[in-house]
Amino acid sequence: MIKRALFLFTTLVVTAQGVAAQNRDSARADYFRAVAGFFSLPESEIAILSDWETPADEIPVVLFMARRAGVSPEALVALRSSGQSWTRLAGQYGVSAATLHVPIRDDASAGALSAVYVAFRGTPVSEWPGIPLSDSDIVALVNVRVLAQSLGLSPDAVLRDTGSAPSFVQLFARLKR
Repeated sequence: MIKRALFLFTTLVVTAQGVAAQNRDSARADYFRAVAGFFSLPESEIAILSDWETPADEIPVVLFMARRAGVSPEALVALRSSGQSWTRLAGQYGVSAATLHVPIRDDASAGALSAVYVAFRGTPVSEWPGIPLSDSDIVALVNVRVLAQSLGLSPDAVLRDTGSAPSFVQLFARLKR
């Protein structure tokens, strides 16, 4: 009886893990499809960046910065792989806070980017290029832009939930429902 219960429990756990893995893979594929659509690229190009072990949440940053800076995504991936930060690369290629800014309502919650939006609101627009951004700020600002446009939501709606999901892949999946 105990062996049978243990077998059933083990089977249930293995099945649940398989379903969770399928859900993660499906969410990731949907996110990559949205990123490909946003940048008007074939999904195969997103898959290549993923194959290079670029974190999923950073793939939109690679593509956004490459377009804005006029460099290849491959060059940015190589620089990131060598240990350079998004903050350093943004400075090197002239992708400033002003470029990354996503407009939201003045009374909107900025979620995990609250401090960044306090800086935007308290700084004249002409001085936005000098607002310091961390790597996570850069990743979040690019992803908010991509998710909002891809899902047809306001940036306010996406920003409000930025602190509630462990990744933008999971946030995309939740907001898509």
